[in-house]
Order: sequence, then C-alpha cells, then structure tokens
Amino acid sequence: MEIDFPTEQVPDATTLLHFHHIIKDNKIGERLFNDVKGRLEKAGLIMHGGSIVDATIISAPSSTKNKDAKLDPEMQQTKKGKQWYHGMKFHSGVDAGSGYVHTIAETSANVHDIEETAKLIREYDEIIYGNSGYSGAGNRKDIHEDKHSSMVEFRTNIRPSSIKAAENHEGIH
Repeated sequence: MEIDFPTEQVPDATTLLHFHHIIKDNKIGERLFNDVKGRLEKAGLIMHGGSIVDATIISAPSSTKNKDAKLDPEMQQTKKGKQWYHGMKFHSGVDAGSGYVHTIAETSANVHDIEETAKLIREYDEIIYGNSGYSGAGNRKDIHEDKHSSMVEFRTNIRPSSIKAAENHEGIH
C-alpha cells in the first residue's frame, strides 16, 4: 500500500493506533522481527558478548482512544527533562558489536527505562551499556536474582546533574 502524500490524506493517529493493535494482537511485528533477527544470526552478523540498552518515547495525542472508545491505557504521560510527553516507550537491546537490534519491548511512557532492563539482556551478554537511566540496574531484584544477569557488568553514564565543575573553573572564554 502506498500513500501519495500530495494528493491523499495522511491517516490520523486513531487509524494508526488501530493498525498498531492489529499488528500487536496478531503478533505480526514479533514474527517479522524474529525472522529478521534469525537471518542476521544465521549470517553471522550479530555479535555476542555485549548490548546497548535504551528507550525511546513514542508520542501520541493525549486524546488517543482504544477500540472501546476509551482513553488507551497503554498511552501515559512522562516527563523527560522539562518536557512532558504522552504516549508509549519502545525499549531496545542493541548488539554492541554490530549495532543490530536484538530485543524489543513496548510499555506505556510512564514506565521507567530501568524496569525493562532484564528483558533486554541476552543469555550470552557479558556487559551492558546504557545511559544514566540504567544506573543501578545490576542491583534490581529481577537482575540480581537471575543466575546469568547477576554476572553481567553494567556500564552506565553518570547523570549530567552529578557532574561538578572544579571550583576554579572559569568556563569557556
């Protein structure tokens, strides 16, 4: 199916949300993703040993309704920096060697990134890289109590607010 944008109307958010639910309910996206991932593995294009984890906010109109004409419970609010967003989050695990996405999970936007970390770790990962939203991931119960995940090394960025300038720092001139 093609849309000729200059002559045809772009589908609205509700139509796209209905399409999303059809794909999700029938596990079409999951099957396609697993097929591509399997082909990349078979071709030797996915490395083993480390992953990069991250989450992306997918914005949706605050009036987005589900098939029952009610506000969709998957769509929630979250604040990033000083900006508020309404929608969902797409959590991904990316192979650190090749850059290929190997694992995905979706949640409402108000679910903190660290809560999905355990789902993004592969059985052969030895190290996980993430931004400051993943600080303390190794101390979480779901990771700490898992035989493999508890052995994984977590390397995360420090929060920008915790970086202190030297007292004699004069800034950029």
